[in-house]
Amino acid sequence: MEPPKSPKATANDLLSKVIKPVFGGTYPLPIPLVEFITDYTRQRFPSDPITEIKGADLPGFEGMLRPNKTRIRWQILYNDAADTSPGRIRFTQAHEFGHYLLHRQKRDAFSCRDADMVEWDAVEAGIEKEADAFAATFLMPTDDLRQQVSGQPPSFDLLSHCATRYEVSLMAAMLKWVEFAPKRAVVLAVRDDFVLWARANGAAFKSGVYLPTRKRTIPVPPKSVFHKRNRVGQAEVNAIPAQGWFPREPAGMPLTEMSVVSDQYRLTLGILLLPDAERRYRREEESEADDEGLESTIDRFERYGKPIIR
Repeated sequence: MEPPKSPKATANDLLSKVIKPVFGGTYPLPIPLVEFITDYTRQRFPSDPITEIKGADLPGFEGMLRPNKTRIRWQILYNDAADTSPGRIRFTQAHEFGHYLLHRQKRDAFSCRDADMVEWDAVEAGIEKEADAFAATFLMPTDDLRQQVSGQPPSFDLLSHCATRYEVSLMAAMLKWVEFAPKRAVVLAVRDDFVLWARANGAAFKSGVYLPTRKRTIPVPPKSVFHKRNRVGQAEVNAIPAQGWFPREPAGMPLTEMSVVSDQYRLTLGILLLPDAERRYRREEESEADDEGLESTIDRFERYGKPIIR
């Protein structure tokens, strides 16, 4: 039996072998998600397709994927509360589609919370990360996104352009962008002077620059633009010594902070940018970083537009 494909490979196959041929070799952006999911599953999986995608009152949950009693039809539900953005809803829909393609043979139903991902046990976190990886890749085709950001300096204007192009949240665009950042970069979200989550790109991770939020509570440095006494309402750029965030960085190493306040989710989104550096962390740091999952780029957060992705 052929081994199952990875979430990203599954998404890329749909984009290259189904979406692009139908639309003359190009991507119809934003991806026509609802129409595609129902049409594709009826044709590809006629014995148990997704036949309904609709909003519902789901307190505490972002979305659900569930079958009828005989498991011959599936339904995607998404939380359509008044404060839910269209981009967040689209990611929820794509996330549940990912569960359908990747996991429906393993579970009877899926209920995806809007709580912080670190509360999930290892099995649940793995399943959720896979569905997130699928959704991010499917909604933001890698080759197209690379064209949008290649050679462009990091800015929230650039990220907002990407969010609009793919009809996703700014948070989702940040987390996908960090895969392609040419220098060491960390994206993060802050609330009440503590880091809620952080994601380092490969260059940062290999040099020991990461924020292990699943291991410990990480306060914002007092001189950081993310600290509430220094924070302003609009997007802001700030320069501080890298040791403020990463004590093991050499003295004199600069760090650029970029921040924007998200009133919708009551948090501050940001980017930390550092110059190139040599890899130097010790074996125990590698183990800690592996536990944090930083070596696998972005995949999880878009779903929780609140504390973590959508």
